[in-house]
Amino acid sequence: MVTGLALFCCLLWGSATPCIKVGYQLFGIAESDTATILLFAGCRFALAGLMSILMGSLIQGRFLLPHRGSARPILALSLCQTVWQYFFFYIGLAHASGVKSAIIVGCNVFISILMASLIFRMEPLTRRKLLGCLAGFGGVVCINWSPDALTPEMSLMGEGFVFLAMLGYALSSVLLKRYGNREDPVTLSGYQFLLGGLVLAGIGLGLGGHLTVPSLPALGMLLYLAFVSAAAYSVWALLLKYNPVSRVTIIGFTNPVFGVLLSAVLLGESEQAFRPISLAALLLVCVGIWIVNRPAPGQKS
Repeated sequence: MVTGLALFCCLLWGSATPCIKVGYQLFGIAESDTATILLFAGCRFALAGLMSILMGSLIQGRFLLPHRGSARPILALSLCQTVWQYFFFYIGLAHASGVKSAIIVGCNVFISILMASLIFRMEPLTRRKLLGCLAGFGGVVCINWSPDALTPEMSLMGEGFVFLAMLGYALSSVLLKRYGNREDPVTLSGYQFLLGGLVLAGIGLGLGGHLTVPSLPALGMLLYLAFVSAAAYSVWALLLKYNPVSRVTIIGFTNPVFGVLLSAVLLGESEQAFRPISLAALLLVCVGIWIVNRPAPGQKS
């Protein structure tokens, strides 16, 4: 059940990458227009927050409102997960190669497990977890492999900003595990997205961004991207509440695999998806997930 739900989240997140590109086309946003991109992201996440709150309220039969002591967790998660991560990610992606960015994004699982084990002391760091991470990261490198991956050129505003974004993501995963033990994860997800989305939209507007809805397909794509964030992050938060960070985050290595496969379907980028090395990538990711989640010797499954 845990693996199936986590794979569902990663499938949704994997669909976000090609759908964002389609969204840029439908809204007429140039990939170099950082201000409008931040405004687009802000609208997406603010809508995701509203969706999370409404869906959680319908499921629980009451309107979800944060408790008096929830302000600090919501603010911390909003700054790390939404504002920090996506501010640096969108700017970095505009100044970095797609191959190197994808490989750096694959580091977020490593960073999450290291933070949970070495900094927050939530779980022990074992050889099995390290081996699983190495196998999964090998799959990320394979799925994104090209001669560009070997070039040493990097920049602070490019690959550096993408790495800073992954630090924000990893920190938010650990904080979500900590805060989710005493707060409702869906409430945290909804209000942190709403707050973070409004901040990103404000930054985009302040930088001169401009966004209009040109058609119903464009609006539908924006709503779908909001649903991706709302559904996937809420389920992910529930999984982190009841499971070790390493057991859940290791499945995040499937994100780029789903992204490449769905890009082949939605964007016609089949050349990268259907190669022998892509099958090897999928195999390595599966091996990494199995290594981390298999029972220890003498432990019942």
